[in-house]
Amino acid sequence: MSKKIEIIGGGCPKCEKMLANSKEAVKLLSVEAEVVPVFDKMAGIQRGISDTPALLIDGKVKCMGRVAEVEEIKKWLI
Repeated sequence: MSKKIEIIGGGCPKCEKMLANSKEAVKLLSVEAEVVPVFDKMAGIQRGISDTPALLIDGKVKCMGRVAEVEEIKKWLI
């Protein structure tokens, strides 16, 4: 089953790093996942995100206000 990873933020360097880390984690695990940048802060606010960057997997907030490392993201995906 494919997972959906969303990166919520404003497109800042931290958001871009979170996006890159997420793509790397997916690649290393060879899992089916769609990695989607949502660089619209209003969309984040509407979803209850109070600090960016934020990472959601299948709609569940896994990380907010910091950049998650690749190894951490891998744990959330398995």
